[in-house]
Amino acid sequence: METQKRSTRFYAIRTTAGQEINVALLIENRVKASKLDIRSIIVPPGIKGYIILEAPGLHIVYEAIRDIKHVKGQAPGLVSFDDVERALVPKPVIEGLSPGDTVEIIAGPFRGMKATVVRVELAKNEVVLNILESSFPLQITVPGDYVKLVKKKE
Repeated sequence: METQKRSTRFYAIRTTAGQEINVALLIENRVKASKLDIRSIIVPPGIKGYIILEAPGLHIVYEAIRDIKHVKGQAPGLVSFDDVERALVPKPVIEGLSPGDTVEIIAGPFRGMKATVVRVELAKNEVVLNILESSFPLQITVPGDYVKLVKKKE
């Protein structure tokens, strides 16, 4: 495995923003048809305008992306494995929350309601919320996965 790790590299390819998946599918079709040695095609979530190709050499990458619509070119340099790993591992929503932020509850019995964050408990992965759409003060505790940030505190 150590020899394979050295013989493969990650290359960032610039694409038209919003066309990352289409470009990845076109490259996949070319790789299958031409039997190119592209080991993986990565569309990192949250990074617009880029896809990552894993290949042993740059010449293979150029062959794979040649004349494909929406490809803007190859970004200079190589992408490290740590950068690829960081782009693929999702960051929990709860880490970006702070008291006073407005969130929407996306799961559970209060789904669809808006609330303000009172307290964030990272150790328990829970958020204490004040429901905004209630006629009386209603404080609830929900798992961190149940909320989506709507607006940061001003």
